[in-house]
Amino acid sequence: MAAVKFDDVRHALARLQPYLLPTPIFESRMLNDWLGHRILFKAECLQRTGAFKARGALNTLAWLQENGQLPERVVANSSGNHAQAVALAANLFGIQATIYTAQNVSAVKAAATEYYGAELIRCATRMEADRLVAEAAQQPGCYWIPPFDHPQVVAGQGTAMLEAASQIEQLDAVFAPCGGGGLLSGTLIAAREVFPACEVIGAEPAMANDAAMSLAAGSIQRLAASPATLADGAATLAVSELTFSYLQQLDDFYQVDEAQIAYWTQWLTHLLKLQVEPTSAMSMAAVASWCMQQDEQKTVLLMLSGGNIDQAKHQLIWAEDYLQQPPIL
Repeated sequence: MAAVKFDDVRHALARLQPYLLPTPIFESRMLNDWLGHRILFKAECLQRTGAFKARGALNTLAWLQENGQLPERVVANSSGNHAQAVALAANLFGIQATIYTAQNVSAVKAAATEYYGAELIRCATRMEADRLVAEAAQQPGCYWIPPFDHPQVVAGQGTAMLEAASQIEQLDAVFAPCGGGGLLSGTLIAAREVFPACEVIGAEPAMANDAAMSLAAGSIQRLAASPATLADGAATLAVSELTFSYLQQLDDFYQVDEAQIAYWTQWLTHLLKLQVEPTSAMSMAAVASWCMQQDEQKTVLLMLSGGNIDQAKHQLIWAEDYLQQPPIL
């Protein structure tokens, strides 16, 4: 598969202008004082569909249209946010969409996907969804938009970082969550160009550590089943050859346990007054650990990848009150 270049991200940002507005940068003075560093948040939770995934899906269809290859129908496999993104993109481009997902898909993400007009097919497992979408993609007039294993999806996700470069003057490190690695890959491609000295760092759930295992082994490792992590957006079974090639270029990578994911979901929701998905908040645990290793004040950007949480997930996140313990190092 072709490598993704910075020019691909730049062209993607231009393509997205008619469809998306820039998302804002947030920060918490209280958090900055506690940590001793300036922590900035790119609020992709305020993006259309409530997640960064809209960037990759819309860029892919806009690219296909630009090249005279817009299909009659698209299919996708997703744990939720990509499903909404593909459904929205198909709706805007006037084509049909079918999404394959696991039975445990978030209720709010499933509802939004169907609201945009897509057919949602719930499968017994994520593995079955992956198999069925590959079969459906063989049908005439059908195009598969995978959640991360596509150059135009990665380029689209990278526009969040490129957009942030026009909002931030200086940056020492950028953190992003890792599911399939699309956002992290796109972030790395853009950051290397716009902030060459900036460290690019990833985080994933310790319960869903296929990327960490892959990086340690030097080859892609695959989980046997979907893990029951709070960070459902990072519960992919494996990264792809495309994204793995970029993950291998990262400056660091953290694994985060479930208590830390819940802890930071509660605190970022409270401090930023935003609805933050556990997958988004997860990276904050990596930020806190990284900050402990720094000898001077740094400016850090964290990608808040999404903000779609259903009632069942809210109950799990707030099963224990972590706001009684301030986030101090």
